[in-house]
Amino acid sequence: MALPPPDHPCWQKLANGGLARLNTQQLVLQLMSKRLERSTDSVATKAAEVHSFFVKWERTLGSEIQQIQKL
Repeated sequence: MALPPPDHPCWQKLANGGLARLNTQQLVLQLMSKRLERSTDSVATKAAEVHSFFVKWERTLGSEIQQIQKL
């Protein structure tokens, strides 16, 4: 399953609290979610970071990618 493009609204939804709603066993994704919740960065900056993370780890995040397609 292909990732949505960087400008897709799902990345902003994920960066704005949506990561916490994903059903995941990936500890690094859970930690990133907590860190982004406390971050004072703009939503656009957070969204870019989330997208970059998913691009880097696309092979291991199949279940999570399926979930973000439904956001």
